Amino acid sequence: MYFALKHIHMLCAAISIIGFIVRGALRIQGSALLQKKFIRIAPHIVDTLLLVSAIGLTISIQQYPFTSAWLTAKLIGLFVYIGLGVVALRIAKTQTVRVIAYLLAIVTFFYIGSVAFSKVPWPF
Repeated sequence: MYFALKHIHMLCAAISIIGFIVRGALRIQGSALLQKKFIRIAPHIVDTLLLVSAIGLTISIQQYPFTSAWLTAKLIGLFVYIGLGVVALRIAKTQTVRVIAYLLAIVTFFYIGSVAFSKVPWPF
C-alpha cells in the first residue's frame, strides 16, 4: 500500500506543478483559456488526490507534522506555496507582483520536493 500511495502522491505532485506552471503562464498572458471549466476544476481534483495520498502516507509511515521536522517543513512549505499561488493566480494587482509570486511559488514547490526526497528540512 505504501508504494502505491507514494507513486500516486508523486504523480499528483508532478501533475499539480505542471498545471500550476501552465495556469500561471496563461494568467500572466491574460489568456481567456483560464475560464474553461476543465482548467478551473482539474487542479482541485488533482490537489485533493495529492492531499489524500499525503495523509495516507503519513499514517503509513507513522511520521507526522510537528513531530517529524521534515514533514513540518513540507507542511509549512505547502502553506507558503498555496499563498504564493493565490497571489500569482488571483490577487496580484500588478504584473510584476504576479510574476514574482509565480516564480517564488515554483521555487517553493521544488523546495518541498527536495525535502520529500532528502527527509531533511534544509536539503540544500
